[in-house]
Amino acid sequence: SPARPRRMPSGLTRTSVVSRAMRPPSLVGRAWKSARHVLERRGFELRGARLLKIPRSLAQQHYAEHKGKPFFGDLVTFITSGPVLAVAVRGESAISVVRTMMGATNPLDSAPGTIRGDLALELSENIVHGSDSKASARRELALFFPDGLV
Repeated sequence: SPARPRRMPSGLTRTSVVSRAMRPPSLVGRAWKSARHVLERRGFELRGARLLKIPRSLAQQHYAEHKGKPFFGDLVTFITSGPVLAVAVRGESAISVVRTMMGATNPLDSAPGTIRGDLALELSENIVHGSDSKASARRELALFFPDGLV
């Protein structure tokens, strides 16, 4: 079974941020450089980062809550279509703050200055995912960082 991420001190939350597949792959690195700078400037600590090609089985586990929904197949196809950067950050209110920095789920509704507002156009090809709760963060971190975090 996957290793569990370490518990956080009271008041701190950890979130997983999964940057989606982008074309060309060099965009992943450029987008991450910018996002990392912003995350660190906001006081978040980088606890792990992995660049990987997600196999279908992992994608299906990651999106398990959407199984049976009409868009499930598209989600799995997109996240497995290219390199993905899985990132774990830690800090005060990390989940809510990072989700705000990501912008609205629909990129067309995302404000300029957010990750989606600046870098995305297609809802079906959403370029970033962030855990929506502590329970989701624990589950997602265990999926993408099975050996644990630093």
